[in-house]
Amino acid sequence: MANQHNSLAHTRWMCKYHIVFIPKYRRKIIYNQIRKDISGYISTLCRYKGVEIIEGHMMPDHVHLVLSIPPKMAVSGFMGYLKGKSSLMIFENHSNLKYKFGNRKFWAEGYYVSTVGLNEATIVKYVQDQEKVDIALDKLNTKEYEDPFRKPAQTRLL
Repeated sequence: MANQHNSLAHTRWMCKYHIVFIPKYRRKIIYNQIRKDISGYISTLCRYKGVEIIEGHMMPDHVHLVLSIPPKMAVSGFMGYLKGKSSLMIFENHSNLKYKFGNRKFWAEGYYVSTVGLNEATIVKYVQDQEKVDIALDKLNTKEYEDPFRKPAQTRLL
């Protein structure tokens, strides 16, 4: 499914993003101890929002994700949801961290995001082919529509 176009009601889409974010102060010791749990929290939250994890790696001091996010959802909104809810889940299930992170913020502010796009040549070819398809469809449809509100022509009697 990662290489296919997805669809919504009136949209065909393939929106992939490479996202990197870090725990606050890059605390490796704490982060390494609960890395497996964090992986589960992130996959659960992505599933709740309908976001597909194409690739994900939990590094010793940061997280790399390649996500397929629907266009109806902003990347910034989703990242706020993901980081906020995962922080709450971490503190709920690992209560000893509440004393080390007094403000209950596990993740550092911000994140890195870049789009994972198609090859430019592929897009140019698609646009060219799409124009040819539109021209062909226009040639098939030659029916002229009449204005239904126009008065009919009056005939004169002699």
